[in-house]
Amino acid sequence: MSGFVSFIGSGPGDPELLTLKAVDRMKKADAILFDDLSSGPILSHAREDADLVGVGKRAGRPSPKQDHVSRLLVDYAQTGQHVVRLKSGDGGMFGRLEEELVALRDAGIEFEIIPGVPSAVAAAAAAGIPLTRRLTARRVQFVTGHDVSGALPDDLNLTALADSQATTVVFMGKRTFPLLAEALHSHGLPLDTPALMAESVSTPDQKLTRATIGALAEQLKSEIGTAPALILYGPLAEFEDD
Repeated sequence: MSGFVSFIGSGPGDPELLTLKAVDRMKKADAILFDDLSSGPILSHAREDADLVGVGKRAGRPSPKQDHVSRLLVDYAQTGQHVVRLKSGDGGMFGRLEEELVALRDAGIEFEIIPGVPSAVAAAAAAGIPLTRRLTARRVQFVTGHDVSGALPDDLNLTALADSQATTVVFMGKRTFPLLAEALHSHGLPLDTPALMAESVSTPDQKLTRATIGALAEQLKSEIGTAPALILYGPLAEFEDD
């Protein structure tokens, strides 16, 4: 027997941002393996008899190993079940999707990928700004703020990341942003470059902090907190409050 796996991007946390296809697959699933940020109200779409298994990873907290998550996904599917793998944001964006796809392919299990609203897009929407701007930000770049050890990656293209005419979004970068800001400045990016930290985007705990990369780096040296966050910087649109 061989089941089927639906990889679903659940968006940043607001259940109303789920796609219709995502809701349909969740209602049909025999088992749902979900990330921490895909829990809560989002799981209300699951069947009452579905197995709900938390497999999320959070920085600084005990988390299941990736090979265990992949093995669990294969084991469920090999019993003939329809399995949903629920990932926060869009699963293909810093979501460890590839490792799980490889495990399914090696086991001969069919799957589909259902995209979700990327958290970077939701963060910009929450702040009321565009990610691109005519003439000043024709390019958007996404980068992870930490490597497998939790440190700032040592192979970042800092010349590209210091481009003052690009909007840059840093995922999982609160702990390492002070070091990143220092490196960006040494590559020519002014410390007064606008920055936005978006925490717990689209949830009741959402918090938006507007600053500069210099001021935000100073803040994060002593105030990190546990809320999931994105950091955006570059020529961000600024609007006066009414």
